[in-house]
Amino acid sequence: MNGDMTVQCENGLINIRVGAIILKDGKLLMVGNHRSDYLYSVGGRVKFGETAEQAVVREIFEETGVKMEIDYLGFIHENYFFSDAPTNLGKLIYEISFFFYMNVPDDFMPKCDSFTEDDSKEFLKWISLDDEQKIYPAFFKTELKNPINGIRHFVTDER
Repeated sequence: MNGDMTVQCENGLINIRVGAIILKDGKLLMVGNHRSDYLYSVGGRVKFGETAEQAVVREIFEETGVKMEIDYLGFIHENYFFSDAPTNLGKLIYEISFFFYMNVPDDFMPKCDSFTEDDSKEFLKWISLDDEQKIYPAFFKTELKNPINGIRHFVTDER
């Protein structure tokens, strides 16, 4: 597959990303790394030539070792933020993300062997939606408590 859908634009970057909503027993599966003080959704960048659906299935497999099927698209998120990754530290990022609810198998036992783009080891963590841990996207904590069977659009601007 070709490279990640990240494009230089002026002094910033545009990313196209996918994320998985993996809920089981009232908990949400998130990813973290030892460089950051927050958790983020299972997922990653779409590769050129992939659809968002293909990308989320691939990313889930890469980050959990489990092939999973999509239930439905839940959220589209436009997000402006400044990167904290060493490779793009301080750069303005405009990211468009597609978040998919996933059909979680009953015997789902994820195993994480993935790394960030700057080679920080990632880990998986199940959290309650009432957990005080900082997560991205932040709207998960409210929106996943009463999900709707439709697509919601969110815009976050941290400039």
